[in-house]
Amino acid sequence: MTDTFAFLVITFIIVLGFEAVNGWTDAPNAIATVVSTRVLAPAAAVAMAAFFNLVGALSGTAVATTIGKEIIDLDVVPLEVLAAGALSVVIWSTFAWYFGLPTSESHGLVAGLAGAAVAVAGTDVLVMGGWVKVFAGVGLAVTVGFVGALVVMNLLLWTIRKLSPSAVRRIFSPLQVGSAAFMAWAHGTADGQKSIGVLAAAIAIYEGKGTEGFAVPLWIILLAATTMAVSTALGGWRIIRTLGMRLTHLEPVHGFAAEATAASTLGVASHFGLGIPLSTTHTIGSAIMGVGASKRLSAVRWGIGYNIVGAWILTFPICFILGWLIALIVHQAA
Repeated sequence: MTDTFAFLVITFIIVLGFEAVNGWTDAPNAIATVVSTRVLAPAAAVAMAAFFNLVGALSGTAVATTIGKEIIDLDVVPLEVLAAGALSVVIWSTFAWYFGLPTSESHGLVAGLAGAAVAVAGTDVLVMGGWVKVFAGVGLAVTVGFVGALVVMNLLLWTIRKLSPSAVRRIFSPLQVGSAAFMAWAHGTADGQKSIGVLAAAIAIYEGKGTEGFAVPLWIILLAATTMAVSTALGGWRIIRTLGMRLTHLEPVHGFAAEATAASTLGVASHFGLGIPLSTTHTIGSAIMGVGASKRLSAVRWGIGYNIVGAWILTFPICFILGWLIALIVHQAA
């Protein structure tokens, strides 16, 4: 049943559902600060994010390759593993989105795929090389995001120490538009490629070619990027409010520092042959905390920060269990 063209279509629908969730829960991270500082109106920010997410998704396939064929062994898993893994993220992230919590679709997806694959084929199906990249990405996102933004912010504060607040805002408002565009591009080249990798993997499994048959055609990139852009416009405001307004007070200079740091981290990790699947949520969330802490530690609303981090931590086990259960049910029914 699950090796039919009909189930391939079902898998595509579920994975695109994951990309839609990514759009309304993860893509808003790229524009949260530029909206909260009132440098751009929400509609303009969403349009810019949609465009640069598409450009980012078209700029390489290293992360798509990591997710598509370096997390689980495509030679031994059926299609229901991919469908179950993506569906687990849809369920968990929609729940978290309702409460305005920015979960990591990146780590939810790898956890859901792992749980589903283990349920069907055992632990040997996990590809250790890809998992090294995943866990390296967790450390890089949080550490470089927070510390990097803290250092950048302090350097900027020292540089502009003699300027008036109005002059600082006048200088950094247009700069923040550029950093927000950079951040949207980085999201496209990092998180935007995750569903692209799963869709390409689905085709390779359906055609019976496995890992050797993995390839990323242009139409898949365009399909996934368009889905994410539309869903960002429809549902991103809750996450924008949490990251851009509730976590700490931001001015354009803070938004510029956070976005520039996070986007640079994501861009480097996604390119230069690395293909490390960093979480945009982890990276920009940590960077926003870092710029907030540059003023004083109490400037960050740590209670909200703890809730965000708690959602990050819960994502791995919850999506793993959901993926495991869904795959097991479908596999036994098939």
